[in-house]
Amino acid sequence: MGGRPLEWFRPPCVMGVVNVTPDSFSDGGAHLATTAARLTIDRMAHDGAAIVDIGAESTRPGAERVDASEQLRRLAPLFDDLVNRPPEVALSIDSTRSVVARAAIDAGAVLVNDVSAGRDDEAMFALVAERGVAICLMHMRGQPRDMQLDPRYGDVVAEVCDFLRARIDAAVGAGIPREHIFVDPGIGFGKTLAHNLSLLSRMHDVVNLGQPVVVGVSRKGVIGLVTGRPVEARGAGSLSGALAAIAGGAHVVRVHDVQDTVDAVQVWNAISGGQGE
Repeated sequence: MGGRPLEWFRPPCVMGVVNVTPDSFSDGGAHLATTAARLTIDRMAHDGAAIVDIGAESTRPGAERVDASEQLRRLAPLFDDLVNRPPEVALSIDSTRSVVARAAIDAGAVLVNDVSAGRDDEAMFALVAERGVAICLMHMRGQPRDMQLDPRYGDVVAEVCDFLRARIDAAVGAGIPREHIFVDPGIGFGKTLAHNLSLLSRMHDVVNLGQPVVVGVSRKGVIGLVTGRPVEARGAGSLSGALAAIAGGAHVVRVHDVQDTVDAVQVWNAISGGQGE
């Protein structure tokens, strides 16, 4: 199962976010009911998302970890619904636990979005290799509960790239085809405003790793710090951040506001591609 994982991948493209959690920083509590989560997935598909990332554990700064059994409890009704009525969009599972990823793949997921880059669960790489799905490896300093406690780097871009390069090698060594590996520099995960801006401004360094790059800036603290806006008013700043990432070579932007981002990416494509009358 889980074959042909990259059919959805036509960069630059948009990944929608659906958090089945009570405490995510942006949409916490909005999708605890299966009906609400499914409606959002279907709306994101209609609005042009290439893939939708579903998760049941908040990784916002300060969050405590959620064990696999609780993640599965939150997700099981949605997975049942997705099996019975496959959605018109590719699915990703946002989890660091192989048992959760396995259940999601059984429900149709073609990508595992692992914010630990395979470090939290030694069985994750073997599962991804066995099932033939793709994986996104993200950089994070520390754990969500402590990652924002005075993070320091010499050269944040070089250190993030070194980490991702090592995790790519580990994934390939575990049998995952290189073409199934995405990377994410982890904007907001153990980084200050200056670190985040450096990564976004030097996105080409991450792209030069040779793997498709996923970037998530949507509604994050970096947008709030630059604009002074609360979470619910960060739409325009999030669009700007997404387009800056794409201009730097990012292949996938992970967002909450799918329709607006899809429209912005389409216009950016038309302009950058030199399409005119």
